[in-house]
Amino acid sequence: MELQQQFEEAVAASKTLTQKPDNQFLLQLYALYKQAIEGDVTADGPANAFDFVAKFKHEARVKIKGTSKESAMQQYVALVNQLKAN
Repeated sequence: MELQQQFEEAVAASKTLTQKPDNQFLLQLYALYKQAIEGDVTADGPANAFDFVAKFKHEARVKIKGTSKESAMQQYVALVNQLKAN
């Protein structure tokens, strides 16, 4: 199966997980998804210093900056498969 198709199926599967993943996994999923779709984060962090959700999302994306889109897709698929198995 082609990587793009596996990624799209993993995105759909992530929305139907039986248990909600913890925040760490949610941030990883978010960052990997954004990296696969948009590439490296280019914007500065959130302007509002008290917007902690945006801050954590931005930090998660910065951590994987430089990861190729293909690698991000593969990691996303693997993470969703791991979450489905639990």
